Amino acid sequence: IKMITNRDIIVIGIQAWDIEIGSNCKNIAEELAKNNRVLYVNSPLDRISMFRLRKLEKIKKRIKIVKSGKPELVDISKNIWNLYPANIIESIRWISSPKLFDWLNKINNRRFAKQISWAIEKLGFKDFIIFNDGDMFRSYYLKELLKPETYIYYTRDNLIAVDYWKKQGVRIEAQHMKKADLVVANSPYLAALAKKFNSNSFYVGQGCDTSLFDTKLVTTIPSDIQNIPKPIIGYIGALLSLRLDISVLEHIADSRPKWSVVLVGPEDETFAASSLHLYKNVYFLGNKTGNELPSYLNQFDVAINPQVISPVTIGNYPRKIDEYLAMG
Repeated sequence: IKMITNRDIIVIGIQAWDIEIGSNCKNIAEELAKNNRVLYVNSPLDRISMFRLRKLEKIKKRIKIVKSGKPELVDISKNIWNLYPANIIESIRWISSPKLFDWLNKINNRRFAKQISWAIEKLGFKDFIIFNDGDMFRSYYLKELLKPETYIYYTRDNLIAVDYWKKQGVRIEAQHMKKADLVVANSPYLAALAKKFNSNSFYVGQGCDTSLFDTKLVTTIPSDIQNIPKPIIGYIGALLSLRLDISVLEHIADSRPKWSVVLVGPEDETFAASSLHLYKNVYFLGNKTGNELPSYLNQFDVAINPQVISPVTIGNYPRKIDEYLAMG
């Protein structure tokens, strides 16, 4: 397989570069940057997030950039730049009327495209490719507004099964896929769904950088897991009730009180309020950096991925399974 080389590539998606957890899209950008120039674009700040999440440091940073009126272009590493847009978009996903939604969405897209155009000119990008990681709304019109040589839509989650996207997403994502030059998916299930709307839809698998997940490289035991009784049944990743079955974890903790259930990752509100916090043999260790994860995983006797079976999860590819296996 030949890797694409000497091209200018713009990566847009639903995960910003400063996301707290691991990101498949960031990994793709880093891989592409080995042989190409890559602009990784953070999504613009939306009005509701600006008010609801204004106390978060990363939102404070975006508000400061918006107030300055100047987008920020950060040099991440060789061949990768990260764009922080300096505009606000309207929060419209709650709108029921397709006509009103489309009108406001076009305004949002124009604001977004203007920021990306500034970065394109700044970096001197030519004949560029746009790689869109599931950003079905904010980037819907970017093919027309930015006129890339090739527009690729990447689907790695069945987003339209999620309430946040469902209202307009069922209609919009199908149209988005239809007008893309190419649709790629990380599972055969999602590729089959995409093929209904675009014949140029393909399953491309999903890579995994296993170099970190090598037991020979793990030389320390983190202090917060060091004294947890064995055996340890562990999970690494975002603790999201939309994806994980809390009842399975409760069953393990209930039926095997001498086993330790260790959960490494950030919690959503449902997990934070769950009865799991009442068990003496369940340990929440919080979010860790990617480089720290192998040291925790190495202490597990059994690694699990207790996913809920639902329209949201049925077509996804959990990369953590590859990481688990890489460490034996």
